[in-house]
Amino acid sequence: MLQCIFLLSDSGEVLLEKQLTGHRVDRAICDWFWNQILTQGDSLKLVPVISSPTHYLFQVVREGITFLACSQVEMPPLMAIEFLCRVADVLSNYLDGLNEDLIKDNFVIVYELLDEMIDNGFPLTTEPNILREMIAPPNIVSKVLSVVTGNTSNVSNTLPGATASCVPWRKTDLKHATNEVYVDLVEEMDATINRDGNLVKCEIYGEVQVNSNLSGLPDLTLSFANPSIFNDVRFHPCVRLRPWELNQILSFVPPDGQFKLMSYRVKKLKSTPIYVKPQFTSDSGTCRISVLVGIRNDPGKSIDNITVEFRLPPCVTSSDLSPNYGAVNVLADKTCSWTIGRMPKDKAPSMSGTLVLETGMERLHVFPTFQVAFRIMGVALSGLKIDKLDLKNPLSRPHKGFRALTRGGEFQVRS
Repeated sequence: MLQCIFLLSDSGEVLLEKQLTGHRVDRAICDWFWNQILTQGDSLKLVPVISSPTHYLFQVVREGITFLACSQVEMPPLMAIEFLCRVADVLSNYLDGLNEDLIKDNFVIVYELLDEMIDNGFPLTTEPNILREMIAPPNIVSKVLSVVTGNTSNVSNTLPGATASCVPWRKTDLKHATNEVYVDLVEEMDATINRDGNLVKCEIYGEVQVNSNLSGLPDLTLSFANPSIFNDVRFHPCVRLRPWELNQILSFVPPDGQFKLMSYRVKKLKSTPIYVKPQFTSDSGTCRISVLVGIRNDPGKSIDNITVEFRLPPCVTSSDLSPNYGAVNVLADKTCSWTIGRMPKDKAPSMSGTLVLETGMERLHVFPTFQVAFRIMGVALSGLKIDKLDLKNPLSRPHKGFRALTRGGEFQVRS
């Protein structure tokens, strides 16, 4: 049972406090938590469960906002973490983003959402489609009306019919002019490459995203050609677990509109689609830098949105960098961003230049880590393939579509 939820900014300021039970949690617990962050460093933000002298603390960090939940009794930690992730997803969906200003500008809606999502410390309604029926998302018209009428509540006067249904994530009596369902495979590649160019780690985090516009109460089954590649899977509540455990088939009644059907992880991949080869040569107070980018394993589709970022070492006083393709921008905090865009076919993009070191330093001793981003449309680099999508007892023949997308996640090249 959760007793309180705090939303903290990246400076430790308490943006929002929501007491969930009759037992009030003192805000001093936030001071203790933030002191631990300052003492132990940002590595503590990666720890989802922390034990304080008086409470168990659960934390999730999204876009610089820390969602902190407190409990004095033992409880399943995954339930608390999953609930905080769902709160972050719902707020991001409602507010079209997630940052300090958006939360401050929409205090009323955030409190109303928390009132509906959790009851006396226990998760209640967490499905975004049902919450949208209960609480209207913010818009210009509603804000003007609240100022004119003085009524700041966005809560509907009628309870959604789905709350009393055996399928609480779906509206009742849905009707669409055209029946259609689209399935997207969206993957992120996390990779670490050492200074010798060897692949230390390469894995895929993926999501199966569905956009369903089907009338009535559709019953879908989705099967994969190679489900054995999954290492970890996580499902939407609409998925029936028994068919998956027996035959690795997703059987479900979908929510209406867009939702995440499942997420998965595929580990121990052997190669990456692109390579980044940095080289540093320093002598007499200057350092010559050269970075080469190219295709290592051709995915069969064009690679675009390529960017390479790294932070210049503190000992660098000035830099002169120029690429043969794309544009280079050096920010005030010494972050260097090289925007390549689409990979050219006629030449390999490269960047070279000179770094000037501070007085008294002959050679560069601290080398940066390169962060690489890219996007490949039409390919799932994990190798996952959809076999078929079936609809039982359709009111009319539905239109079905499938797409795939892979982008760079935590893709690091060490120098």
